[in-house]
Order: sequence, then structure tokens, then C-alpha cells
Amino acid sequence: MKSKLKVVFLKELRETLRDKRTFGFLVLAVLFYPAILGFTLHQLIDKSTRTEREGIHLTVIGGAKAPTLIAQLRERSVTINDSGPMTEEAIGELLHGKKIAAVLRLSDDFVDNYQSMRPARIELWFDSSAESGPQRRELEEILQAYGSNIASARLLAHGVSPATLAPIQLQRYDTGTNASRSAMVIGGMIGFLFFPAFLLNMSSAVDSTAGERERRSLEVLMAQPAHSWELVGGKWLASSVLAMIGVGVVLMLGHAILRWLPLEEIGMSWNLGWGELLLVCLATMPLALLSSALYIAMAMNAKTFKEAQTTVSLVMLVPLLPGFVISFMELKTAQWMYLVPMLSNQTLIKELAKGGDIGFAPFVLTFLCSLVPALLVVAFASWRMKSEKYVLGV
Repeated sequence: MKSKLKVVFLKELRETLRDKRTFGFLVLAVLFYPAILGFTLHQLIDKSTRTEREGIHLTVIGGAKAPTLIAQLRERSVTINDSGPMTEEAIGELLHGKKIAAVLRLSDDFVDNYQSMRPARIELWFDSSAESGPQRRELEEILQAYGSNIASARLLAHGVSPATLAPIQLQRYDTGTNASRSAMVIGGMIGFLFFPAFLLNMSSAVDSTAGERERRSLEVLMAQPAHSWELVGGKWLASSVLAMIGVGVVLMLGHAILRWLPLEEIGMSWNLGWGELLLVCLATMPLALLSSALYIAMAMNAKTFKEAQTTVSLVMLVPLLPGFVISFMELKTAQWMYLVPMLSNQTLIKELAKGGDIGFAPFVLTFLCSLVPALLVVAFASWRMKSEKYVLGV
């Protein structure tokens, strides 16, 4: 009896791998998600460290009126480009070129107001659509520090301590670690690496059921001296093994990319070890079994191949909903999350990324929450396959 299941399994697996287009799609899908993860984080790191690498380029109009300010800007590694008077249109065109972070213009009455201890206007021109947000914020900090220094000097000149303007002293203590911060950001992104468990086996599951029924090859298969559970089990395992291998490779590639990227430059880290990743891969295998079981059961229920493909495509998006709901509601990790397929895998790897000891129970719950319903769905599909009228649609 085991050999019959093995024959069906090898037959379905051979037919899937024989289709070069399908095999090429599987390879691209495996590489796509880790590549997107790596590219997104690389762009985030590049954007966050651009100021340190390239510095800040600032055009100053009337900089001779405030030599102390210019000195403070240069001490903070700001490249100053002195310029004569410019119209608003000329400033806009200069910023549109995106070669400078901002334009600093001192008003014509800046010196008179400064000497009279009246507010001296400094204009900061910038383009909010450009990727110069961090540079602009640093410039604003320098200007605020410049203003605070002037105010302190004036208070001291009048015999007033600057501490009078600071009745309280706020000290901030952040107990969050690099691992916990990275788990919040990367944990949500890496959750998509589990999606191939529902993607890589879709075509195989639909073609081996609804496809064979339209080609009338399912009738020949059912006429063989084999039990319905052997036929369903062989198809189920054949489509599952592709998703198992695919999601395992995707997780390993994603893990390798995260360990290679310089996450410490943006205050993050990825401390998950290869041993823990292998446990995550093991706990993820039943997710592929569950998706294949659902696809086969639903494709058998569809009357045509198109109907099966449409239905399965819609159901494929359902596992993503719990993760989106949890992220929008900002719920804390709870034990019940390990009982929801797909969400349990995302929660498991996010908690592991924080670097704490979560114990062995989450691995077991994650493994069983997908395996148990997968076996139940396969048993149901095997029972329904006993009816020729139901399977063949006659």
C-alpha cells in the first residue's frame, strides 16, 4: 500500500518538474522575496547613512552677517556654498536640482535686529519632496543650538543664569536593545518569507486535481487498484515537497542577507543563529502541508480548472490577513498567536529575533497548528474522492 502512494507521489512530482516554465517560476519565486527584503533594507541603510558619507551641502545667502553661525555649521561638517542675493524662483530651481540639502538666507535687517536684541530672521529653504529629511533636521538642530547659545549669552550679560529657563531636566533612558528594535521592523518584513509556502505549490495542486479531471486522466487513475487516501496522499505530498524546499531556501537566503547587511549602522542587529533558523524551518514545514491540502480539497470541489485557479488564488491571500490585523492593532505577543497558521510562524521568528529565551512550546504549537488541520483536510478530501460523481463532476 505504501508503494502505491509512492508511485502517485513520484508521478506527480515528475510531471511538475518536467514543465520548464513552472520550474522556472518556482526558482524566480524563491529568489524574489529574499531579494526584495535585501533591497529594501539596503535602501534604508543607504538613506540613513547618506549624511555621514556625503555630508551636508548648504547654500548660504548673506553668510557674512553671521560669522559665528557659519563657523558652527562648518564644525558640524556642513559644506558652505556662499551665494549672492537670489530670488525665490532661483532658490526653487536650485533646490529642484537636488544637489544641495537646503538654502539658508539671512534677512537684510539681520544685523540691525541682532544688535538691537530683536528676533533676527533666518530663512531655511528646502524641498520636502527630496530625500534630504535627515540633513534638514540636522540643520534645524544646529540653528536651534545657535539660537540657544545667543540667548544664554544675553542672559549672562544681564546677570541672569540660563538655568532659569530650564526649570526641569529631562533624562531619557531607552531600555530597548538593537535586537528588540530590529525585531519590530525586520520581523514584519521577514513575515513575507513564509508566503512561498502558499505560492510554490498552487499550480501543482490545481493541475494534479482539476487539471487532470479536465484532461480525463483522473478517471484512469481512479480505476487503478489504489485507495482514495493513497491517490490524495501522493498528490498532496508531491505538491507539498516543492513548497517545503522553496520556503526553506527562502528563509535561509533571507537569513544570510540579514547577517550580511550592516544593520548596526541604523541601530539594528540580527542575532538569530543558524541552529534557531533550522528549528524555524522545521516548524514551518507543516505550513506547506496545510496549503497543499487546502488547494487539493478546493480544486477537487471546483467544476473547471479556471474555477479552481480563481478560488485557490483568493484563498492564498487569507493567511496574510491575521498578520496585517495584528500589526495595525499593535497587539502584544500572546500565546493564542501560536495557534493561528502563518501568524504563528511570523510571531515565532519575531520573538526569536528579539534575542530572548522563548522556550520550546512555541515551536511545538507552531508545528501542530498547521499539521493537525492539514491532516484533517486530507482525510476529508480522501473521503470525498471515494465518490466518482463528486470527483469527476458527472
